[in-house]
Amino acid sequence: MTAPLSGLRVFDLTRILAGPTCTQLLGDLGADVIKVERPGQGDDTRKWGPPFVAGPDGSHTSESAYFLSANRNKRSLTIDISQPEGQALARKVIGYCDILVENFKVGNLARYGLGYDDLRESHPGLIYCSITGFGQTGPYAARAGYDYLAQGMGGMMSLTGEPAGEPVKVGVGIADIMCGMYACSAILAALHCRGMTGLG
Repeated sequence: MTAPLSGLRVFDLTRILAGPTCTQLLGDLGADVIKVERPGQGDDTRKWGPPFVAGPDGSHTSESAYFLSANRNKRSLTIDISQPEGQALARKVIGYCDILVENFKVGNLARYGLGYDDLRESHPGLIYCSITGFGQTGPYAARAGYDYLAQGMGGMMSLTGEPAGEPVKVGVGIADIMCGMYACSAILAALHCRGMTGLG
């Protein structure tokens, strides 16, 4: 049986949890996800642990369970997008992709010529999903967004913990996971629209 997103390619410029959750779900649905990592060190979460995955003999490996739990069904490619040759390579690969997902701070990718406005003329059918903590505009747009900030500002922490105690963060990065799920849902809607208009 063919997967629903079989034949679609995703350029994944995400890290940590919200973005990787989104692209992992797209991969689960059959998309070919190309995860871009930094040369020499890869994604930050490759080293996050314990726990690390155990080898066949039961010994610990350097494979982070965190990284593997948010990055299944992906291929990795190292590109230094801060360098002109890396930017050119990224644009070339993006030309073969249907979807780009990123979770950089607002404006960071534009510095490298990889922002939405930089790519839409040469690739009008590209679906460009930008995941940020506070959106693209507004008073907090330039701020970094983290799961615990979303939990605190959204009031979720006030619902967790002892009734008479201080607010407590939910044990897992639930705000990031939900964000990734919503981003995936938005991309699926954008794919439907692109089927009617030809535009990303």
